[in-house]
Amino acid sequence: QVQLVESGGGLVQAGGSLRLSCAASGRTFSSDAMGWFRQAPGNEREFVAAISWSGGSTYYADSVKGRFTISRDNAQNTVYLRMSSLKPEDTAVYYCAARRGRYPSTRSNEYAYWGQGTEVTVSS
Repeated sequence: QVQLVESGGGLVQAGGSLRLSCAASGRTFSSDAMGWFRQAPGNEREFVAAISWSGGSTYYADSVKGRFTISRDNAQNTVYLRMSSLKPEDTAVYYCAARRGRYPSTRSNEYAYWGQGTEVTVSS
């Protein structure tokens, strides 16, 4: 059974940092692109960041560029999202996703596997 399990969310003050982790099991994801998406209350799920199978290519939403960093450790089947200079508008549930393909997409419907999400709250 394929599972993606996110962790690392929590409450942080504006300007602070968090690192989210996504541990994959039930499938080898080293050949898959991975992505992070988020959904704030009342909003649609939106793209945050994505990384290619090798980690050689990364993509970011304009709203997080320069503040967030996506990385992966294929030996550990884990993807990370380092978030810095957090703002209240970053408050959301963050989801990890895996795409059956080497190169990432910003479109959520192109990802086959999803985690349950981890909540991030940024206080002002």
